Amino acid sequence: MQTLKVELANRSYPIHIGRHLLSDASLILPHLKRKHVAIVTNTTVAPLYLDQLSSSLKAEGVTVIQIILPDGEAYKNSETLNIIYDALLQNRCERSTTLIALGGGVIGDLTGYAAATYLRGVPFIQVPTTLLSQVDSSVGGKTGINHPLGKNMIGAFYQPQLVLADIDTLQTLPPREFSAGVAEVIKYGLIRDADFFDWLETNMTSLMQLDEQVLSYAIYHSCQNKADVVAKDEHEQGERALLNLGHTFGHAIENAMGYGVWLHGEAVAAGTVMAADLSQRMGWLSDHDVTRIKSSFEGANLPIKPPSLGVEKYLDLMSLDKKVENGKIRLILQQGIGKSVITSDYDAEKLKETLAV
Repeated sequence: MQTLKVELANRSYPIHIGRHLLSDASLILPHLKRKHVAIVTNTTVAPLYLDQLSSSLKAEGVTVIQIILPDGEAYKNSETLNIIYDALLQNRCERSTTLIALGGGVIGDLTGYAAATYLRGVPFIQVPTTLLSQVDSSVGGKTGINHPLGKNMIGAFYQPQLVLADIDTLQTLPPREFSAGVAEVIKYGLIRDADFFDWLETNMTSLMQLDEQVLSYAIYHSCQNKADVVAKDEHEQGERALLNLGHTFGHAIENAMGYGVWLHGEAVAAGTVMAADLSQRMGWLSDHDVTRIKSSFEGANLPIKPPSLGVEKYLDLMSLDKKVENGKIRLILQQGIGKSVITSDYDAEKLKETLAV
């Protein structure tokens, strides 16, 4: 097992990465206020891992409530959130009850937001079971739900007590979901870590084959990058926004196509290629770098061609992005591999050319 820490003073917490972690309740017990937890999961993950995690906790005298939600991005909404609240209230859960998110990014975001708001705040633990959630969404305290008009527009910054990333769960992950997670891994190399991007280019085939050593390195290095950024900018006032490379374009794709039609990582991959295209048009990124970016996503079986929504549709949806400031869409663009910038100083006509796909 490897362990690193998100450094947030008295709210710091560990990230454990390794195998067989779901069966090791000793990693969770020190983070419980009392031996009473509510595990939130979904209909896909529950048959695979809910009993394993529940049994390990019950063996240590922990009372376990199980909350099973429908699976999919389409259910990341207020109606599903209320299912969690209903279960917590019906079981008379108190502020000392810890919520445990067992699943991917949707479960993590829903559970985290429920924890942030139930009784004005109860502890929660992230147990991510997808690559995307292990390397990105489980770390950093972003929680929330989607709104019909925009993705992740309702939420809170609320840090977990612990992140427990068991790489054994990736063995049951569908290939398409695994590829979606690799999109976020590639992102770290592009925004701030050129050496890591070089390493990914060399090791992409092994990563896609779930080579244990390569996979562990990729997860650990991604989490380290995320933890470093979060420690400097917890509430996304500056550098943390760079982690949204490709997301402004990508969220527009997810919204337009219908949540869940394009997986988040797929939309981020296509959105990152769009950001690279605009960066190239601005003279900030070379043709060679754009080719490398496209090749990295293709190597992970990810789409590099975005859907044709029309320029006005893209602009309308992108204007709902959280990074909009004074009515201006701010974008994360590339000034080289490993060097990104958040800016509203781009040519609006060149943006339209990028959107005219």
